[in-house]
Amino acid sequence: MPATDYNAAMSLVGADLHPYAALTPDAVLDALEHVGLWGDGRLIALNSFENRVYQIGLEEGEPLGSVVVAKFYRPARWSDAAILEEHAFTRELAAREIPVVTPLEVNGTTLHAHAGFRFAVFPRRGGRTPEFDHGDTLEWMGRFLGRIHAVGTLAPYAHRPALDIASFGEDSRDFLLSHDWLPADLRAVWHGVSRQALDAVGRCYDRAGAVATLRLHGDCHAGNVLWTDDGPHFVDFDDSRMGPAVQDLWMLLSGDRASQTRQLTDVLAGYEDFMEFDPRELHLVEALRTLRLLHYSAWIARRWDDPAFPAAFPWFNTSRYWEERILELREQIALMQEAPFWSG
Repeated sequence: MPATDYNAAMSLVGADLHPYAALTPDAVLDALEHVGLWGDGRLIALNSFENRVYQIGLEEGEPLGSVVVAKFYRPARWSDAAILEEHAFTRELAAREIPVVTPLEVNGTTLHAHAGFRFAVFPRRGGRTPEFDHGDTLEWMGRFLGRIHAVGTLAPYAHRPALDIASFGEDSRDFLLSHDWLPADLRAVWHGVSRQALDAVGRCYDRAGAVATLRLHGDCHAGNVLWTDDGPHFVDFDDSRMGPAVQDLWMLLSGDRASQTRQLTDVLAGYEDFMEFDPRELHLVEALRTLRLLHYSAWIARRWDDPAFPAAFPWFNTSRYWEERILELREQIALMQEAPFWSG
């Protein structure tokens, strides 16, 4: 059965249910047994919405250790080639002793398929949430991001998309409008504000000019970094794609303009030990933040048929939610009119 067989999962549960309804604990353990890994009954669902991720205990004597983490990819999201390309990038990083959590090779491959689901098996790695309010932590993060980006420049992705205005901004806006997610009394207002926001994003890109793109982590927030006494371990490259380097930097920043300036100074102090940073990309910080806000709303809407999403985001289809998004976009429009907040 092809690894991309979405219909196989659908047939197990009926067309009115989401494919993940078929991913029962028994199905998870059966999938591991299919590749020769035998669970001992310990199975814990980990926090993940886009995919389904489980910590699984293995029987004594398993060559991969006593506990692994299995990620079951959302059906029909990525092609096999795109997933394998992500795996190859993380293994390329690990080969250079960059601390990323890579999928394990089992039976000669890192991507497996069983009963309509594709999955990968990872070693379990512990750690705590990093404290990005500490300058030395940010500098440490910057050094490793510089190393990741130095490898990311060596070759482009061939099968994974780019982070751009069309895919993150325009497609997101169009999806929300075409599927009637906006309350009737707010639809015209949100439409107008989102159009103004995307126009402002375009002007930011024009000011930045032709900046370089490279293979990114793509979703480099605190939840995707495990911190230990030896420093960070980067996890979950599921959103890795081509884009400007600053995408992996701005998500480390928070607070007011002065705080973000100080934080970025710390990040770049480490980053530029390994990679030169193009200051023109600073024109993109608020533009990329705006694109992420639009993409986030569309992401929830696109996943609404997954029962986990209405349960986790019950406020999504309320008037208050969209009123707050309108205000948020107006604030972003104002921020995108300001000069970059850091000048070196």
